[in-house]
Amino acid sequence: MASREERRRHDNLVPLAALISREMRTEKMEKPIVKYGHAAQSRKGEDYFLIKMDCQRLPGNLSSTFSVFAIFDGHNGNAAAIYTRENLLNHVLGAIPRDLGREEWLQALPRALVAGFVKTDKEFQSQGETSGTTATFVIVDRWTVTVASVGDSRCILDAQGGAVSSLTVDHRLQENVEERKRVTASGGVVGRLSTVGGVEIGPLRCWPGGLCLSRSIGDMDVGEFIVPVPFVKQVKLSNAGGRLIIASDGIWDALSSEMAAKSCHGLPAELAARQVVKEALRTRGLKDDTTCLVVDIIPPDNSIPLSTPPKKQNKLRALLFRKKSHDSASKLSKKLSAIGIVEELFEEGSAMLAERLGNDNSASQSTSGIFTCVVCQIDLAPSEGISVHAGSIFSTSSKPWQGPFLCADCRNKKDAMEGKRSSGVRVA
Repeated sequence: MASREERRRHDNLVPLAALISREMRTEKMEKPIVKYGHAAQSRKGEDYFLIKMDCQRLPGNLSSTFSVFAIFDGHNGNAAAIYTRENLLNHVLGAIPRDLGREEWLQALPRALVAGFVKTDKEFQSQGETSGTTATFVIVDRWTVTVASVGDSRCILDAQGGAVSSLTVDHRLQENVEERKRVTASGGVVGRLSTVGGVEIGPLRCWPGGLCLSRSIGDMDVGEFIVPVPFVKQVKLSNAGGRLIIASDGIWDALSSEMAAKSCHGLPAELAARQVVKEALRTRGLKDDTTCLVVDIIPPDNSIPLSTPPKKQNKLRALLFRKKSHDSASKLSKKLSAIGIVEELFEEGSAMLAERLGNDNSASQSTSGIFTCVVCQIDLAPSEGISVHAGSIFSTSSKPWQGPFLCADCRNKKDAMEGKRSSGVRVA
């Protein structure tokens, strides 16, 4: 005869179907609401943006939906910004293996973003255009935010509790010492403009070309040491949500990250974007294209108003917030994680493809058994593939025959970016 305790445990059992149904309801309840706003003022007509709310990891599966937000700030013309807006997303998604579950898909995103940025740059340069663009590319999948960026269009996170942190790193030669060292080590010359009298003026630039940025897409007339390899950061928000502000340098040259966040506290996303642009213009005037996207990731019950920090946390905000420091931003993220606001899942900013594309024996091999270039996704015969690690002192692999693999063109581009051969750029 069963004991009373055994009968009680039996009575508490839940059928498997009921468990699955419960988990599906919980998943639906926990999926946040994403709202966005956009505002811009144009001076040169070189800022472009992308908003796509209906992307799907699995075609036809509404539960696999994710959103994409991006800003492209062109220079020396708008061709690079337009091309990147139209092609970057497809190149990133094409670099992700098929039939992955959500967690695996999120883990594959950082490498796919690197491959997508490099492919976009390579294909645009092949057209012979000399313009370039920044790219700040944001993927929001439920509570997980993944950001990839080159240039100085920034993305910041205003998390619940009022703590503001940067999800990007500015690739400006004037401020980024590590990038100056990398550019000069790869064969570039960093200096200011010189007047007829020999007086140096303006910010630090890379020569040839005179670009102020160390990373961008395009810019074939500058040199391959200006690389398209993005800084990538992936974070998971708490179920309190948060606000993203993505903007071109027309905003950030006028406002600090904290000023931009503070200027739109309590406003819905559309009004918030307009207010940030308005505040930037009030502070500095319209000296450059000025574009802002505001993305609110909101709890489904909408019980917690976004961007309204408790007054008691002012001291905490002052303690946590730091400006224009990669190290400080990293420390800030760890502090936010510690107090349950943000969990940092991934961060990497190396410009070396051998480091960014990692070791993988399977992901670069197609179902037909033919190897695939990890960047441009073309099929390669086994004798054609060149390991991304071959001949690289930066390789994390001791086996240069390990994948992922590159085609000959992508290997040549990798070598040029690392200063191992001439980029072939001629400057009159």
